[in-house]
Amino acid sequence: MAEMKTRDVAANPSYRKITFFIALTLFAQESTWNFYDNQVPVLLREHVASAALVGALMGMDNLLGIFIQPWIGNRSDNTRTRWGRRIPYLAVGMPIAAILFVFLPWTTSAAMLIAVMVGYALVANTMRPLAESLVPDFIPPERRSRTNAVVKIAAALTIIVASLISLLVVDDHPHAAFAIPAVILLLVTGVIVAKIRDSESPGYRAAAAAHAHVPFRAVVTDLVTDRDRRRLLLLLTVMLFGGAWFASRSLITPYGMEALGLTRGEAGGLTLPSGIAYVIAAYPAALLAERFGRLKTMGVGMIVFAAAMAAGSMVQTATATVIVFCVAAVGAAGFLINAAVVLWNLAPSSRVLGTYTGLYAVTWYLGGFGGPALIGGAVDLIGWNTMLLDIAVLAVLAVLVVALLGRLQRRADTPILK
Repeated sequence: MAEMKTRDVAANPSYRKITFFIALTLFAQESTWNFYDNQVPVLLREHVASAALVGALMGMDNLLGIFIQPWIGNRSDNTRTRWGRRIPYLAVGMPIAAILFVFLPWTTSAAMLIAVMVGYALVANTMRPLAESLVPDFIPPERRSRTNAVVKIAAALTIIVASLISLLVVDDHPHAAFAIPAVILLLVTGVIVAKIRDSESPGYRAAAAAHAHVPFRAVVTDLVTDRDRRRLLLLLTVMLFGGAWFASRSLITPYGMEALGLTRGEAGGLTLPSGIAYVIAAYPAALLAERFGRLKTMGVGMIVFAAAMAAGSMVQTATATVIVFCVAAVGAAGFLINAAVVLWNLAPSSRVLGTYTGLYAVTWYLGGFGGPALIGGAVDLIGWNTMLLDIAVLAVLAVLVVALLGRLQRRADTPILK
C-alpha cells in the first residue's frame, strides 16, 4: 500500500508542475546571489582598500539572514490573502531586489554602494525562505526529498550562469552584466504570480482552517521546551555539518597553496569538479532517501563525506584532492537534500513551515560562520597539512548527533523520517 501511494504521488503531474515553478523561482533568486558574490567584491575594491573589510561587507548578507529569515518565515506563516501567504511577498520583494541589484554598479561612492548592498541583502534575504517554504506547502511529505533535490540542482546551476555572465559580458559591459540576472528575476516574478496560487496549497488550507496566529516566540519556546528532542538534535546536526561543509569550501584555496604548493588560480579550481558531482548526485540522494529512509541516507552521506576528508589528509596531491572533494560532495548531497525535508516533516503543523525553514537557515548560517573559524583556529595550532582531517572530525560529531536522533526516531516510529 505504501509503495502504491508513493507511485501515485510520483505520477501526479501537478507535483511536477509546481516543482518546476519552485525550482524556477530559486533559480532566479540564486542567479542574482551568485553574481553578487562574484562581482560585488570588485566594486568594493574600487572604494575600499582593506581586504578584511571587503570580506566583512560580503559576509553581511549571511549575518542579516540569521535575523531576517526566521522572522519573514513566521510572518508569512501568519499571512492570509486570496493569493496565499508566500506569493504576495515574492510578488513585491523580487522586483524590488531586481531594481536594487541593477543599481549596484552605478553607485559612485563607498557609502552609496554599501547602502544599496544592505538594501539588496535585506530584501533578497526575505525571499529565500518564502520560495523554499512552497515545497512543504504544496508537496506531500513522501515526495519532498525529490522536489528539494530538483530545487537544489536549479540553485547549483546558477553558479554556472554567474560564471558565464562574468566570462562573456562583464569585461565589455560591466553595467549591463548586472541587468541580466535582474531581468531573469523580473521575468520569473511574472511567471510565478501568473502560475502559482499558494492559497490553493494543502499547507495553506490547513493553516487557514486552524484560525490561529502562531507568534515566533511561541514556536521557539515549543521547540526548546518540548520533551521530544528530535527537532533540536536535527538543528544541531545542521549546524555541525554546515560548519564542516563551509570549512571545506571556504578554506580550500589557501589549503591548496600552503599544503599542495599550488598557485592561487590552481587552488581555486580544486572544487569545480565536485560541484558537478554534487549536481549529479542530488536527485539520486532523494530517491535513496525514499527507498531506505531519510535519516539513514543523511547519516551514510555524512560518513562518506568524513571518510573522504580523512583520506584526503593522507594523500596530499592535487589530483587526489579533486577526487576526494568529488566523493565528499556526493556524500554531502545525501545530507543537504534531505535535512530540510526531515525538519519540515517534524514541524508540529503546517502553520509553522515558513518559520521552520527560517530556523533551518539560521543554524546553517551559524555553521557557515563557526565552522571555518573553528577549523581555521585548528590550522593556526597544528598546520595546514591536517586541515582535511580536522574537517572530518567535525563531520563525525555531526554523525554522532544524527545517530542519537535516529535512536529517538526509532522509538517514535514515524515512517516518513526513518
